[in-house]
Amino acid sequence: MSAIPCEVPHLAVEDLFGAPLRTGASISPDGTRIAYLAPWRERLNVWVESIDADGEARCVTVDDNRSVHVYHWTGDPRWLLYEQDGDGDENWHVFRVDLDDPEAPAVDLTPFPGARVMGFEPLVSRPGKAILGLNRRMPTEFDLYELDIATGELTTLVENPGPVLGWLCTPGGDLYAATLTANGDMQLAQWDSGAGKTRPVATVDGTDYPLGIHPFQLTPDGTGVWIGSNRGSDRTRLVRLDLATGAETEVDSHPVFDLDTRYAVFPTLPSPLIRNRSTGELIGARYLGERQVIHPLDPHFADVLENLERLSDGGLAALSSGASGQRWVISFTHDRDSGVTHYYDHFTGESRLLFRPFPYLDRHDRSASPSCRTRWPSSPPG
Repeated sequence: MSAIPCEVPHLAVEDLFGAPLRTGASISPDGTRIAYLAPWRERLNVWVESIDADGEARCVTVDDNRSVHVYHWTGDPRWLLYEQDGDGDENWHVFRVDLDDPEAPAVDLTPFPGARVMGFEPLVSRPGKAILGLNRRMPTEFDLYELDIATGELTTLVENPGPVLGWLCTPGGDLYAATLTANGDMQLAQWDSGAGKTRPVATVDGTDYPLGIHPFQLTPDGTGVWIGSNRGSDRTRLVRLDLATGAETEVDSHPVFDLDTRYAVFPTLPSPLIRNRSTGELIGARYLGERQVIHPLDPHFADVLENLERLSDGGLAALSSGASGQRWVISFTHDRDSGVTHYYDHFTGESRLLFRPFPYLDRHDRSASPSCRTRWPSSPPG
């Protein structure tokens, strides 16, 4: 008996590897607008539209030379920031867009030829401010600056003191640096501006952290740092490192899975720490096994998460909410419907599909990818 031929749809290469029609959506802090990346003159740009879809979407970055891939909302709904280099030279600058004035051109907040921005981070604890590394003074050295987003003023905080991997800024303005010792160990140190040097707070074995410590985020009160730690365990757990004593206290862990730190290698993936947008408090933690597991660490987010996970059978990827925690924009990783993005209102219960990045690829034509677990033999076991 001959088999009945199965009609398999042909997929064009352009469809598989072309630019998404929409991607990277997030909601504004005031919960009134959505921003996302979409093509404009064959380049990805940032578009903004009303959350209520009662107006036309507007391209706000209008760059027809290079695609824009990274943007940031700010605490002031007037300003949106994005990062762009010049003709592929990887000298990234930070630009500001005035959403209240559609005719105003984007402003380069780091207008220094040949300079590159690294580690740009808006500060939740210092509204209207951001910190960034910039090699404005010397091409081979990155100094730390504070940026006033509204005025564009740059203030030098620290001239490069050596091999710093990253900086943290407390609500009071104190600075802490993640550095490498001569032995290759990872050290957290407080910057003493008077002495012009760092004071060690804690040191961890560098062989246990070949890619650095991830996550590495300051607690909202500025007294501790949330880090992924495997000290005394074969799993990466979420701990709080006290900045006064250097002591570690476990915050959360999974009995089997590691904290999901893939974003250390793939920056487009979300952080394992899910935080309240307005306060910076920790509301959830991600763990990675056959499927992602999210531990809610806040009662409100626990209720929200239960409803978000009903929107798709994929894994919860990027998510953002307005400052009140009412309105959410969520995307999912999915083997047949990757990047599908939804809107959810926790107060009204309303939810709706916002977009699929590749709507011309029929998700029903693709096969499911079952999860699996790989065991690596080791001696001794574990």
